[in-house]
Amino acid sequence: MKGVGKGLVFLAAMTATLAASAGTATDYATQWPLTLGRDGDGAYRVVLDETVYRQLQDPQLRDLVVLNRDRAEVPAGLFAQQDAVAKPAQRIAVPWFALPAAAVDGGAQGWELVSQADADGRLRRVEARITQPSAAALPRNALLVDVSRVREAIVALELQWQPVEALDLGYRLEASDDLEQWQPLATRGRMIDLQRDGRRLLHRRIELYGLLPQYQKARYLRLSPDRSDQPIAISGVSVELAAARALPQPAWVELAGKRMNRGNEVAFEFDLDGRFPVQLADVALAGNHAVEWRLESRDDGDAPWRLRAGPWMAYRVDAVGGGSASPARELDAIVRDRHWRLRANAEVADVPTLRLGYRPEAVVFLAQGSAPYALAAGSARALRAAAPIPQLVAELRRQRGADWQPAPAYLGAAKPLAGNAALEPAYDWKSWLLWAVLALGALVVAGFAFSLLRSKPAA
Repeated sequence: MKGVGKGLVFLAAMTATLAASAGTATDYATQWPLTLGRDGDGAYRVVLDETVYRQLQDPQLRDLVVLNRDRAEVPAGLFAQQDAVAKPAQRIAVPWFALPAAAVDGGAQGWELVSQADADGRLRRVEARITQPSAAALPRNALLVDVSRVREAIVALELQWQPVEALDLGYRLEASDDLEQWQPLATRGRMIDLQRDGRRLLHRRIELYGLLPQYQKARYLRLSPDRSDQPIAISGVSVELAAARALPQPAWVELAGKRMNRGNEVAFEFDLDGRFPVQLADVALAGNHAVEWRLESRDDGDAPWRLRAGPWMAYRVDAVGGGSASPARELDAIVRDRHWRLRANAEVADVPTLRLGYRPEAVVFLAQGSAPYALAAGSARALRAAAPIPQLVAELRRQRGADWQPAPAYLGAAKPLAGNAALEPAYDWKSWLLWAVLALGALVVAGFAFSLLRSKPAA
């Protein structure tokens, strides 16, 4: 009896272990290193590109995961790009340090900068050490701004200050990556805070006009005043990031087809390599033309064709100084099929080019574990674990406001993982072993029952 009981416990444990087996990083074909837009956030969004879609195998894009430094999968979910971002521009506070202004007479600076920074460049301590007595009397109206943790496009700076009787002070800007070499920026700012007859003129903003790159390389900004005789007590500095676009512009893939005429039917077939979220279709044909088309698709070569658009007329009419062409056709729903077919209502001399439009989607993931993170895609063996990320985003927007959005992350260059081997279905030894364990369990139970039948009843 004890032996039978131990056997059943072992079988149950073995079954649970097999059922809980999950994919690993080597189950995916390709990875893309992720650069975080800024450090310290708990949720990030990364927009997919054509290279990612061409690796995906699953029609529902479940062979798409985010891995942390330990190669463990983190919770992630797929979003339409406009659903993963908020429309308003975003402002975030950044660290800043007050510095003495330059001398009015243009003499020696009279002080030196002493700083302490982390390995990632974030300033921990900044001290203006006085080297000449005359510098001690200078107002601290120059600023050193630390933007080392901001890697998004900065469009403007905004300064806050303590109440002042009258302020009209211009600033020039410089950028640096090491606090040693400074590069002047082709922009200026002017801080104004004036009052008269109960009215107030206030200006706090310095426009950068896209002078800083999207992948923030300048870790530090220095704001130097035009005058050293204007006191100002800065109380805060924030940066404004580029506003997110509500609906991204579509990207296009162009497919070369082959003629597949059968009897009187004029048809052209196309193969799409990837799981693109196709929403738009257009037909390119040389010369002036007007053709009525029907667009069909299917995911399997043996499946029946399904009508996706049409009949609609695609045309092109050239003219001096410009011509006219039909607009792209919008599909009723997103389609990720691999096989497409155009059917015409009349003979077409040339083979058309099928243009399929899609709006890239975004993956939102939680920053579990340690960075760096990587996106991995393409597998016939593993699928992404389900996670309630859409519900999480909705709840965070309810708590933090409708303009909350995950911080951005950016795709790096693709690097191979398992390559094409991940696209081949693995031998399903686990299922065979599971069936063997279940069969063995059935034999154990049958043997136990047979032993009970053979035992003599008690007197």
